[in-house]
Amino acid sequence: MPQKTKNTPMMEQYLKIKEQYPDAFLFYRLGDFYEMFYDDAIKGSQLLELTLTTRNKNAADKIPMCGVPHHAAQNYIDILIEQGYKVAICEQMEDPKLAQGMVKREVIQLITPGTAIDSSVNEAKENNYLTALHQQGKAYGFAYTDLSTGELKSASLNSLEQVINELISLQTKELVVDQTVTTATLEDLAPLKILISKQTETTENSELNYAIQDLKNILEVDTVRHLISYLSATQKRSLGHLQRAIHYEPRYFLKMDHYSKRNLELLENSRTGKKAGTLLWLLDETKTAMGGRLLKQWIDRPLLEKDKITNRYNMVKLLLDHYFERSALQEDLTQVYDLERLAGRVAFGSVNGRDLIQLKQSLQQVPKIKYVLETINDDSLTSIIEELDPVEDVVDLIEQAVVDEPPLSVTDGGLIKEGYNAELDSYTDAMKNGKKWLAQMEKRERDETGISTLKIGFNRVFGYFIEVSKANLAKLPEERYQRKQTLTNAERFITPELKEKEELILGAQGKATDLEYRLFVDIRERIKDQIKRLQRLAKAIAALDVVQGFAVVSERQHFVMPKLVKNGNDIEVKDGWHPVVQEVMGKQSYVPNDVVMPGNLSILLITGPNMSGKSTYMRQLALTVVMAQIGCFVPASSAKLPIFDQIFTRIGAADDLIAGQSTFMVEMKEANQALAHATKNSLILFDEIGRGTATYDGMALAQAIIEYVHDHVHAKTLFSTHYHELTGLSETLSELENIHVGAVEKNGDLIFLHKMQAGAADKSYGVHVAKLAGMPTDLLERATEILSTLESDTKDLSKTVPKKNDKQPEYAEKVQHDSELIEEEQLSLFGPPEKKNSSKKEKVMSKIKEADLMSLTPLEALNKLYEWQKELKK
Repeated sequence: MPQKTKNTPMMEQYLKIKEQYPDAFLFYRLGDFYEMFYDDAIKGSQLLELTLTTRNKNAADKIPMCGVPHHAAQNYIDILIEQGYKVAICEQMEDPKLAQGMVKREVIQLITPGTAIDSSVNEAKENNYLTALHQQGKAYGFAYTDLSTGELKSASLNSLEQVINELISLQTKELVVDQTVTTATLEDLAPLKILISKQTETTENSELNYAIQDLKNILEVDTVRHLISYLSATQKRSLGHLQRAIHYEPRYFLKMDHYSKRNLELLENSRTGKKAGTLLWLLDETKTAMGGRLLKQWIDRPLLEKDKITNRYNMVKLLLDHYFERSALQEDLTQVYDLERLAGRVAFGSVNGRDLIQLKQSLQQVPKIKYVLETINDDSLTSIIEELDPVEDVVDLIEQAVVDEPPLSVTDGGLIKEGYNAELDSYTDAMKNGKKWLAQMEKRERDETGISTLKIGFNRVFGYFIEVSKANLAKLPEERYQRKQTLTNAERFITPELKEKEELILGAQGKATDLEYRLFVDIRERIKDQIKRLQRLAKAIAALDVVQGFAVVSERQHFVMPKLVKNGNDIEVKDGWHPVVQEVMGKQSYVPNDVVMPGNLSILLITGPNMSGKSTYMRQLALTVVMAQIGCFVPASSAKLPIFDQIFTRIGAADDLIAGQSTFMVEMKEANQALAHATKNSLILFDEIGRGTATYDGMALAQAIIEYVHDHVHAKTLFSTHYHELTGLSETLSELENIHVGAVEKNGDLIFLHKMQAGAADKSYGVHVAKLAGMPTDLLERATEILSTLESDTKDLSKTVPKKNDKQPEYAEKVQHDSELIEEEQLSLFGPPEKKNSSKKEKVMSKIKEADLMSLTPLEALNKLYEWQKELKK
């Protein structure tokens, strides 16, 4: 029977290290493998699809075990990180051959979802943000960084709502919190499914002092301190590429909450979660990874300052007008690698020879780019030209030191050019001469022994040897060689002369490899001193890349430069279109529309059938605003726009199941955001407000919201609705105007004109839309019959909708007819339905059946309804 065994020294070491990283997978280096044990092995084998084995197979306490080859570990690490786990990399810190007792091991890096920097090609244009939160009452210090680029920003936020909005906008995968963050706050953040990491201790170092030097707010200083302390604790290496923290405030930019960004599909398609079909997808003509990341940041945070926006317009126009220069610029930009992340890898110590060649090739494009811009000769480009530092000393260093096609590894030699270091050249000569001597010895031995297949070989275990096949052993003179190894089909030998040369060759090779690595580290450190210059250069090239992309898209899509109204809020967009929809549909299929809202007009009430383009019309205005305020030309034949401070949207139906909220609750929360925070300089898009509840509840809410916006907010508002009764508001609300989407019936079929027209729609065409959807013919006929009955029974009922301050009877309950009269009680948002006496119901129902409604005037019908309602309330 297996006996329980005491842990070996190695397992004792493993368990001691694992205690320090209980929430991470520990990759424990054993030879050429990273091994996992116990629960890590069980869970890791499932997640990574590895074979689970055991250690101490004959013992009672078998230890689950699995492992991955060290050279392929990154793929497995990426899988775990992508699923939200942490991985602690535990390396051997000394040569096992030289170690006395247990090989010393320690964790050299803790990789987490927010600190992963080895991104794939598909993620090159994506930032990976690590965020931090520090709480002080109802105030929150907030900071974020991308470890791969060194970007670092901080803000002071006044509500948890703002914190959540920032976290979602940044798409952060990990949030670092300290002891100030309350349990209640953590519970409120839990539905976001972001990995929460705790960092209670702080460390002072030069990198931290450099990062916080521009921050004035102590709340932000504390937040950045905990963020950098977490990075120091997990990465255990230089963070010299971290940039000085930049203070920002959401109010510095056009504000859009995550609901609005989702509704407008700026960065992510709401149906697929992908980039395709978004504004980012349409505008992304960038040629560099850093340009792609900056474009995403610009779309996420449009500008509010007219001068900055106009400067971008001017650069776009210049590049639009200079086709040949733009083409040359694009060709040069395609040769520029990711300078931001290359600089980050230099500082991080993870750069290799191939990275340095990419850095050199990128920097060699800078003089060409600068020359192209200088030939255009315009002041608008001066700010970018001044930042185009070619960093020639780094180019010269790499050119002199690193071979043009270096190996992937930096520890195996073959990196440094001949002529860079005299000592290395001497070792190289020794190796070359030694190999030449070996070739001469092989030829001599073949000639003297007559064995044409004799060869001199090498392996890491036995060194150099003479190999003779067993078929030729009889030809060897006795005692010519010393036997070294026996193989199945051959024997291997050594001679004193070969042994002597082996020591010379291997000694030179080992010394050369060690020296090459030291030289490479020195080169890396010298480049590290220039990281700030590289980062400034990267920012300039990224901005130039985004602007040239705007020029490309504007030319292809025939966008125009908008005129920005600094004082006033007139909107005048002529022949505007939804840029993404047109790209998908094709220009010939899309019908452009105007959006004209002078200063004294705040609300457009939009009616028309489903599928006719109301939502598209609303979105196209919002996208036009976003494009205008990021500095891009816009989809229209001409456009005059104010600078908006915020955009609020309530478009489409979506449940928030994580938060346990229905479609209607989400609708009300999004509407409330607009009503609570919008100003006269904001843009509001409300699509079908109130449709998620009972008819009259919805109508009442819709009217009240319109009146509130009209009387208190005065924001530019597009409000689409199916409640035709609301179109009468144009008679009492001076800042409201009706428009509708044109549609005509032809031979019983509905034809959408997709053209906005003045006035209200005369009907909703719901049955026609159902026909377009392919509903069964008999169902459509029945629906038409029911609709006719309902319309006749509720004739002129819309005139009973009370205008603001009118003293009218309460809303009547709709009476619906089928083959027999059936009363349906609606659940009211404003209170539970009252229980009514059944005998009273029968009397009233009898009177309704006997009433000749078609012969009554609207006022007489209203009085009848009022009398019947009074009877039911008695």
